[in-house]
Amino acid sequence: MATSDIDTVSTSADKAKLAATGLLVVGGVAAFYLLGKQDLWLRVLVLLVLLAGAVGVFLTSIQGKELVAFGQDSVKELKKVVWPTRPEATQMTLYVFAFVVIMALFLWLTDKALEWVIYDLVLGWKH
Repeated sequence: MATSDIDTVSTSADKAKLAATGLLVVGGVAAFYLLGKQDLWLRVLVLLVLLAGAVGVFLTSIQGKELVAFGQDSVKELKKVVWPTRPEATQMTLYVFAFVVIMALFLWLTDKALEWVIYDLVLGWKH
């Protein structure tokens, strides 16, 4: 039987950090609505501060550190990509447009041929 790779929270400290993250997010949204009679800038400020705290707590957990490492690896891989030059991109775009036009014509002709065969020859309906 194959074992599956499932990320689980293994330490109680990480469980506490993830719980605190969730509470900060919920608390930020709740505070935004509970402060409904206050000025909008104050409500938004409280929401942003609590969300920033949630992000900060999350980034100190194992999952947060893995997310940061994944992002760094993604940036490294993105730097390895060889992007096409402008003339290459233009040429490929023109090829795609030409293919689309040819396929549209082919499908239109096929549709009209089948319409003619079915309605005129088989059923005998004249338009």
